[in-house]
Amino acid sequence: MILLAQIHWLEAGVCFALGLFAGFLLWRWRQRMAGLSAERERSAALEAARREADTILREARAHGLEEADRLRKEVADETSRRLTELESRQSRLDEREQLINRQLSQLVEREDCLRTERRELEAERGRLAAAQGELTALERRRREELSRVAGLSEAEARQAFLAEIERECQHDAAEMVRRVLEEARGRAEEQARRIVGLAIQRYAGQHTFETTTATVALNGDEIKGRIIGREGRNIRSFESATGVTVLIDDTPGAVVLSGFDPVKREIARQAMELLVADGRIHPTRIEEVVEKVKQETEQTIERMGAEAVYRVGLPPLHPELVKLLGRLHFRYSYNQNILDHSVEVAQLVGIMASELGLDPMLARRAGLLHDIGKAVNHEVEGAHAAVGADIARRYGECEEVVNGVASHHDEVPHNGVLGLLVSAADAISASRPGARSESMDTYLKRLENLERIASSFEGVEKCYAVQAGREVRVLVQPDRVSDDEATMLARKIARRIEDELLYPGQIRVTIVREKRCVEFAK
Repeated sequence: MILLAQIHWLEAGVCFALGLFAGFLLWRWRQRMAGLSAERERSAALEAARREADTILREARAHGLEEADRLRKEVADETSRRLTELESRQSRLDEREQLINRQLSQLVEREDCLRTERRELEAERGRLAAAQGELTALERRRREELSRVAGLSEAEARQAFLAEIERECQHDAAEMVRRVLEEARGRAEEQARRIVGLAIQRYAGQHTFETTTATVALNGDEIKGRIIGREGRNIRSFESATGVTVLIDDTPGAVVLSGFDPVKREIARQAMELLVADGRIHPTRIEEVVEKVKQETEQTIERMGAEAVYRVGLPPLHPELVKLLGRLHFRYSYNQNILDHSVEVAQLVGIMASELGLDPMLARRAGLLHDIGKAVNHEVEGAHAAVGADIARRYGECEEVVNGVASHHDEVPHNGVLGLLVSAADAISASRPGARSESMDTYLKRLENLERIASSFEGVEKCYAVQAGREVRVLVQPDRVSDDEATMLARKIARRIEDELLYPGQIRVTIVREKRCVEFAK
């Protein structure tokens, strides 16, 4: 039994050992299989990574080739463009060099011509001086011969000599007058101020009051106290808001508004009427009403300017030009509305331009804008024609229109027919009977007086009042009036007109001296 038990224990130990050995072998096999699986996975991963790397490399190589081709093409295009630009610049430089060479050659030729002309002029001057000396000697001998042949008495010879001396003195006086006038141009501003001052003293009193004031009717004199306000605060607030002076005097049922700006004066008039009708007059209400009236006036200005452009038949102008045209609606010249006058001038210029085969649209444009400087000339120094030309140029008008505006009072030369047409239309519109505060009888009387004054001088053959009385043209007898005497005559006629006549603006005196020599060949 003991032996059997030992055998059983021995078999159990053998089985246990075999089991351990079999487990070890199974573990080793599993380890080997796991290593083989990991090796296969690593190989597969390496193969996948290799394939991916090859793909990336091929894509990168293709992309690099495309980028290289693109850069090569861009470099080629840029090189071609720069070569073309360099060739163009070289061509322009060659053309400029040729032009400069031509101009240099022309300058050299011109300089040679000027030298030649200068030598010829100096030679001619010498010949003229010699001829003048010979003429003086001949004149002296002529006097001696005449005295000897005529056998004049001493008194008669003295009288003839004095008459000749008088003619020479008139020549010297004419030269002196011309020199004095040239020197006076340097003092033109002082002369203008003096003339304006004299004109204001002689004429502008009533006219200035009429054209710089507006009267507002009141229902009663008790409202004047409310207009003035406590310690004058209402009237001060109104004057500050409008820029217009309020005059309250003993005139029953009226208050006077005074100011040079017609737009501000119109704003003040409407605001005062609204305040008087409302009855509530205090600083806050004054500011509200004035601001409201300003906005309405701005709208009125734009509307009137646009209507003027539409009436003339022009395309839309620059908005600022339209506003300036609208401001002319509130300006008057001798009781003639400036905006209506501008529209009338534009229509007249358009008709005349059409008859002459010119551009009527361009002509109407210049006619409509010819007095645009009057809308701002109280703010800008200078004549309204020059101011208007600067405004037209600033807002893009062409040079024909700018010159038509600048030259319509002959203050600058006319560059074409357009300025002459605008000047003529302006004279027609401003001087026709009824256009301004001048009756037909007064108008005709002024023309008659102009011709009468010019005809009263010795040597005048004919005279005509033209340009609706703005110019008098005098034709003189050439054998009785010399060129120097014509200058003196123009000055005398102008002084006589200034002393005897009253007229708006200025009057030009033009002396025409023409000598015609006619002979027949048989």
